[in-house]
Amino acid sequence: MSDKKADLAGPGISTYEEVEKILPTDYEPLQTPKERMKALYAIKSYIEENLCRELGLQMVQVPLIVSKESGVNDMLDRDGSRTPVEFPCGLGLEKPIQAQIVQAATKWKRVALRQFDCEVGEGICTDMRAVRKDYFLDHDHSSYVDQWDWEKVITEADRNLDYLKDTVRRIWKVIRGAGEYARERFPELRTDKYPELPEELTFLHAEEILDMYPDLPRKQRETKVLQEYPAIFIIGIGWPLEDGYPHEMRAADYDDWITETIEKNGKKMHGLNGDILVWNPVTRRRHELTSMGIRVTKETLVEQMKMAGLEEDLKLPYHQMILNDEIPLSIGGGIGQARTYMYLLRTAHLGEVTVTVWPDRLKEICEKKNIHVLR
Repeated sequence: MSDKKADLAGPGISTYEEVEKILPTDYEPLQTPKERMKALYAIKSYIEENLCRELGLQMVQVPLIVSKESGVNDMLDRDGSRTPVEFPCGLGLEKPIQAQIVQAATKWKRVALRQFDCEVGEGICTDMRAVRKDYFLDHDHSSYVDQWDWEKVITEADRNLDYLKDTVRRIWKVIRGAGEYARERFPELRTDKYPELPEELTFLHAEEILDMYPDLPRKQRETKVLQEYPAIFIIGIGWPLEDGYPHEMRAADYDDWITETIEKNGKKMHGLNGDILVWNPVTRRRHELTSMGIRVTKETLVEQMKMAGLEEDLKLPYHQMILNDEIPLSIGGGIGQARTYMYLLRTAHLGEVTVTVWPDRLKEICEKKNIHVLR
């Protein structure tokens, strides 16, 4: 059971000996770096245009830094293990602004719906950049994060699994369509070496996956289930499952993971959120593309913050806006840009589609395996 607890938070493989073992030994890039950049920007344009069309969104500007006292930065989990980069700013101020680099725009987006006067069925999409300094840096985790962070106004009647699943299917349609579009424009991506992108997602609740593999930690459960279903949406991430552990730690103040949604064989299941995971045929590993969910109401916010032991944070401006009905009900998520490029362009490492810092040890491992990261 200790393995399960250790697997709840903190992405990454944890040692470079393990990274060296898991990276492919037979990797041949399908594109040169120059051609890959052309394909990457074609995918970026396709996804932004079609995601906005499918979900009723509009591209807007998004902050790179926020004030600490606003409470709008994303804490990523609820155990305090991943903290934002923080610094004072404001030359000449008697009391400098204590600023933080965003880890994601999750909470900011919900406030921004009001700022941009979004009506029900309307929303925003952002080209978000973030820094997550507390990641172990491997082939698919980086301290530099780029996401399409999006948010949309909904009604109380929309707060159900059917609405969530319909939204997820629309997102998968766009991601898969982007892959098809890239292959049409860049013939070198058409290869028999890797299978076609799955047409449909399989929806599974985290409880169902636990029932299938009760003795395995979360990441191993995901790996096993992806052998059978190469593209899945895992519902219900955050609520403690039958074994006493959540599928994964999830922050208490944005996704609703406490609401009861399903009763199956007498077992109640919780959560109006989830993740899209795919099997990556290049790395031969699980690969998360997006995390999303229907957001908390003022009632579920209080319940989740109590469970997380974070009731003091309810005094923060962001939380007060929810408690006072000052911002709308919403659904939202973040689609990893580099993760998506890596999957669609069939690369073995994030460093082939994004430029950031990597440890020398990792770069040496990659060079030996014909993986050339951008610098």
